[in-house]
This record gives sequence, structure tokens and C-alpha cells, in this order.
Amino acid sequence: MPSIMVRVVVVCGLAATLAGCVDRANAPILVPVAAPLDPPLNPQGIAHGICVADGNFMYNEARKQYELRARMTNTPIDVANEEVTATAAARRQYVTCLSSQGYRVVQDG
Repeated sequence: MPSIMVRVVVVCGLAATLAGCVDRANAPILVPVAAPLDPPLNPQGIAHGICVADGNFMYNEARKQYELRARMTNTPIDVANEEVTATAAARRQYVTCLSSQGYRVVQDG
């Protein structure tokens, strides 16, 4: 029966191997706005996760609002326009959230 130390080393090695599988090629580059004077609220990974969740919520909300306006005006739903509107709303929410966290997006993949 392997000792606990060997198990810990194996688990840590497995975790390190799996962490190398994460694709970060298309992740946005976040730059702190005023790092020396006012550091960002959260680390980059946490801020990105929070703001992606905000953007996803805004995407769903924008789609609901578009469909509601279409129902209220008795017009057919234009799927392409709905997608463009929802994507733009999600992008604005993401950038605004990052700004409130103390970051600026340099490259967005």
C-alpha cells in the first residue's frame, strides 16, 4: 500500500499535468489601470470569471428583452439582429465589469 506522501506527489503531478491542458491562447489580456496607486480589486483570473458571468447574464437578458419588444409590437423576431444586439450588450457588460475591477482589456480573442 503506497504511503500518503506518494499519493500526494501523484495527485500533485496529475493536477499539474491537467493544468497544462487548459487553452489560454484566446484569453483576453488584462492590464491593471493604476497598479501602483490603486491595485485591482481581484486577481486577473477571478476578475475574468466574474465578468464572464456578468456578460453571460446580460446576453440572456438582452435576448429576453428583444423577444419581449418583438411580442409587444407584434413584429417577427429577426434572429440575426437579436444575436447582434445580445452579443453587443454582453460585450459592453464584460468591459464595464472589468473596468470596475480595475482592468483594461488589451486583446480579446
